[in-house]
Amino acid sequence: MIETLESLALPRLACYNFGMYLGVDVGGTKTLVAVLNDDGVIREQLKFPTPENYDNWRLELRHALANFTHHDFHAAGVGIAGRIDRHTGRHFAAGHLGWDDVPIQADIERIAHCPVTLDNDAKLAALSEALILKDRYRRVLYVTISTGVGYSLVVDQHIDENIGDSGGNTIMVEYHGRHVSWESVASGRAIVKHYGKKAMDIHDEAAWHAISRLIAKGLRELIAITEPEVVVFGGSVGVYFDRFHKPLATELKKYELPILVQPKLVRAQRPEEAVVYGCYDLANQRFGHAVAAA
Repeated sequence: MIETLESLALPRLACYNFGMYLGVDVGGTKTLVAVLNDDGVIREQLKFPTPENYDNWRLELRHALANFTHHDFHAAGVGIAGRIDRHTGRHFAAGHLGWDDVPIQADIERIAHCPVTLDNDAKLAALSEALILKDRYRRVLYVTISTGVGYSLVVDQHIDENIGDSGGNTIMVEYHGRHVSWESVASGRAIVKHYGKKAMDIHDEAAWHAISRLIAKGLRELIAITEPEVVVFGGSVGVYFDRFHKPLATELKKYELPILVQPKLVRAQRPEEAVVYGCYDLANQRFGHAVAAA
């Protein structure tokens, strides 16, 4: 039998009986799919390279779900870089994906047979990390530095939808006498272009001081706009927070004002899975009570 997009859906079972949630983190290079229980604990997960073709991605997602032990979900959350239409559940062109105006929410609802909520990946990672810190901070700014640069603000455990949809492409910084996007000089892709190696392979202190200055260029603008109590760093570069924390704090201190005290800087507690945890958190916020009553 030839598999077609029309045969994507998993067999429909009793969708509201098992207390499981689905999280889908669609990255520019890889997609992470996870099954989480009602307490937000990952029970199963699987990664696959993100295809450039959207139809191929849908097939890969269907294959991933078919390999899980659990197939029935209360709800699902999906995180993806770029611009989201939250009313229609559509995703528009992002710099690291060739997709444009795709109905990703409706497609996943058809594949997984459960309600789906869709949001920007940085926003979901921000929600996940902010909930961990909820007893200490009300205003949490999350910055993810990986292939690109993304950011989001969470206030009182809810995503501020007005901050961060377009990521580091919309923040302009001065660089060698020119105004360029923050992402073009501070992202993981920019680091590889400049140093010829990934962040994980950079151990030179001088290099990290230079990288910190570039991170600070855009971050100080964000801090002035959002006035967070804490900034959480995630992403594939954020994993190496210990290497740039001190020089970044020193750089930001130069711009401290009496009316603008620099916030605390911390590393994400779950940098690799922050988005899928945020997928669970948002799905639980939006559908948890309705599902429990079902």
